[in-house]
Amino acid sequence: MIRVVLVDDQTLMRRGLHGLLDLTEDIRVVGEASDGEEALQVIAGAAPDVVLLDVRMPRKTGIEVLKELRGRGSLPPTLLLTTFDDDAALLEGIRAGARGFLLKDVSLERLTEAIRAVAAGETLIRPAVTERVLKGLEQIPADFESLDPPDPLTRRELEILRLMAGGYSNREIAEAFGSSEGTIKNHASNILSKLGVRDRTRAVLKALELGWI
Repeated sequence: MIRVVLVDDQTLMRRGLHGLLDLTEDIRVVGEASDGEEALQVIAGAAPDVVLLDVRMPRKTGIEVLKELRGRGSLPPTLLLTTFDDDAALLEGIRAGARGFLLKDVSLERLTEAIRAVAAGETLIRPAVTERVLKGLEQIPADFESLDPPDPLTRRELEILRLMAGGYSNREIAEAFGSSEGTIKNHASNILSKLGVRDRTRAVLKALELGWI
């Protein structure tokens, strides 16, 4: 049985998710919280296998809850609930330790698949991107011409892109690879050029859309 804690400040949202999960045989809701402070208490007491955590809440945001649990060394596998209207929150959630994201209009099938996957140790970044989200990503304009599809990234460029998605700076990436910061900057420029985007956030989102990371 997979034990789940629901954290969302909207009562109807929590009840809706709870009702969906009651339809399954292998997932049970063992706790609910309506804000970030309450979430820390409920999660500590319930010791869930998976947490469904709203991004925007009173007292503490979902990102702040993630960071505090991670700092305590007690962060369960967590899926952030989002409307996907904030690219920065998406990447910050990844950096803070989220295993993936679910849109709040998630279907029962997608919800249960996601919970089972993260309970088994997987991450769900790409699977959380629905057709509606992909349509939104397609509307992000390229700042200069790139091939369609873009030139594939080299193995090293993919490794650097994954570290970029994790929030690491060029200096930190250089230290990880034993390279100079200038070399990493050149790789990063090549990544942006191939993807036809102007910054790291759009590079990561484009790579997610293409299924490269």
